[in-house]
Amino acid sequence: MLYMKYKITNYTIERAKELGVFVKPSKDIKHKLDVFDESGKYLTSVGAAGYYDYPTYIENFGLEYANKRRKLYKQRHKKDNKLKGFLADYLLW
Repeated sequence: MLYMKYKITNYTIERAKELGVFVKPSKDIKHKLDVFDESGKYLTSVGAAGYYDYPTYIENFGLEYANKRRKLYKQRHKKDNKLKGFLADYLLW
């Protein structure tokens, strides 16, 4: 699979501000984002590279389709309650 550097969306930037964290494109080519706390301490990498997320679905396919994909994502990951899963859900969905 070919991985490309993820372009962080305004949606994700705003969601990160709400949580008091900041994000950068991941150094790990398999992930979209590296998440850091307010002091700059690395927390985790989230978002599988090569897959769409909510803002990307909106941009490419429209809000109605994005909402369907969001619902399916949340169903698949409803038990994913650790930090990494929480951040991926909050920042990308």
